[in-house]
Amino acid sequence: MMNGNPLDKELVREFIFAAHGDFAKVQVLYEQEPALLHAVMNWDTGDWESGLGAAAHTGRRDIASFLLARGARMDIFTAAMLGNLAIVQAMIEAQPEALTATGAHGIPLLHHAKMGGEQAQPVFDYLQTKMTEEATA
Repeated sequence: MMNGNPLDKELVREFIFAAHGDFAKVQVLYEQEPALLHAVMNWDTGDWESGLGAAAHTGRRDIASFLLARGARMDIFTAAMLGNLAIVQAMIEAQPEALTATGAHGIPLLHHAKMGGEQAQPVFDYLQTKMTEEATA
């Protein structure tokens, strides 16, 4: 709501769908309406998703980086997918329950790290180790 008017729900839906894998469309929609950067969609039953969240759980590093460079707010799910171990460790140290947090659609943190591929392998390994430690504690 950069101009005080609510965003069109269908435009938000289109942006978030695009953020699952259509980088060119994300760029076009963002240029048309920069307020989409922080828009979220409620898919009902409390399942909220942003463009950044969509990019994070689908492993779309290009889309996530584009959104972050324009001011999207980093979260633990995006940090995990991008392979930012320092952020993930700091967040779990500060809030241990984040280890079992779920993102949009109930997707676990570990899945986000897996979607980050080779660059996120250290995060994936760290999360697996922490989960094993928690399970045996």
